Amino acid sequence: MSALIHNLTLNDPNKASSARRSKATIVHPNVKYCVGDKLIVQINMFDNLDNMKTYGGDFIKARIHTPKLQAAASGRVEDFNNGTYHIHFSLFWEGRVYISIVLLHSSEAVAALWRARNKDFGLVYFIGTFVDRGQQVKSECGFQLNSEKNICEYKNEEDHEAFYCYKPDTLRCGSLVYLQSFNRDVSFLNPSEKMLFNSDNIAVEIPKHHEYIDVQKCTNSSPSTLELCKIGIDSPIPSGFVLQNSWKPSFCRISNFTTQEQMYSCLSDKMIYFMGDSTVRQWLTYLVQTFKGLKMFDLHRVGLETLMVAIDQERNVKIQWKKHSHPIVASRLYMVKDDAYVHEQIDQLAGGSHYVIVICLGQHFRLFPIQVFIRRIINVHKALNRLFLRSPDTKVIIKTENTRDDSHDAERFSNFYGYIHNMIMRDVFRNLPVAVVDAWDMTIAYNTLDVHPPNHVVKSQIDMFLTYIC
Repeated sequence: MSALIHNLTLNDPNKASSARRSKATIVHPNVKYCVGDKLIVQINMFDNLDNMKTYGGDFIKARIHTPKLQAAASGRVEDFNNGTYHIHFSLFWEGRVYISIVLLHSSEAVAALWRARNKDFGLVYFIGTFVDRGQQVKSECGFQLNSEKNICEYKNEEDHEAFYCYKPDTLRCGSLVYLQSFNRDVSFLNPSEKMLFNSDNIAVEIPKHHEYIDVQKCTNSSPSTLELCKIGIDSPIPSGFVLQNSWKPSFCRISNFTTQEQMYSCLSDKMIYFMGDSTVRQWLTYLVQTFKGLKMFDLHRVGLETLMVAIDQERNVKIQWKKHSHPIVASRLYMVKDDAYVHEQIDQLAGGSHYVIVICLGQHFRLFPIQVFIRRIINVHKALNRLFLRSPDTKVIIKTENTRDDSHDAERFSNFYGYIHNMIMRDVFRNLPVAVVDAWDMTIAYNTLDVHPPNHVVKSQIDMFLTYIC
């Protein structure tokens, strides 16, 4: 996937990149392909008028797959910024390997998304419920409000995080208990740009000269043994592949859990803190469903889940998930009375060898200007630095975003935003002793379209997580 973003103004939709008129060809095709070989596919991008594009920035999803083997892997996109792209694949398995290269968004659509995203906070608004002595008052909230009215500021000068509500006439600012969000009937895309996001222009396959290649195992020698996945090891792009519906990292090996009890022993005598969105909450629910000794603790909370706790007293295991605070985009009421940003949650923990922290941020930030996400990630980085100073043996894992359906409301939820988030997270956390569960790469390979992928995909993420903490 390309990270180039051009400052483009679309005057003629016919000059936008067209998947159907573009071409994909194998660079220097081989007579024979072997497991371990590299495969390069060249994309020549054309517009709707059959003109070769002269600049890059198209948002491309590339993967190879063998359905019979339930095998798949993503490809790395190299953008030459002249309408030509190279897609780099590693051939991890033998068999008939199909090539799939999809234009998710044209470079013109990417430019429109970037401009629209950073123009305003107005795609979503929040309604807060203030409660005091039996009285309830609802009031609008958000990251930006009209300052001419009386406003409640929920602000920390040190970390520059701020959220606001219009103050009810009769209630205290401290009586805010619930929030919920609603989409505004507004768009920051002009009519020509909106055409780029109709169903005919999103996630279109680029025609290929070769639909597939046949890959053979050309040597009898055993592959070299990779070291066990551990905290601090670099995660490359792409980071692995799927085989028989299970994830295989390309840079390290997952622990050989032959029994569920071996997996369960990883959790023993640990306090695990999942911090972030519902995609890491899914980890908690998966663990509770898988390991019967884990029991949910009833917190008697109202509305959308914002805090969940599971415990196993016999093995001395505590697992907690807590949402990451503003922004949470949800039409259901959710509690904010015990709210805390991720960096505040980290600062509240002593840390140590029995502590495991998993952080996942991104999905709810897609609807807001990028500076909201960048500020949050920097604050998390600072908090992790403080944590490692007091407790360097704390294990920290970064879970990247899952992909989701590209055809649903691209202006709010495009995977392009998630891709940018992942690049930022990788860059910001690069110098810290943390591990990465590359859910982004996994969900591209598995080709999942649900932000909450099926259990076999979650299991692959969990297997990586358990290997890191064992």
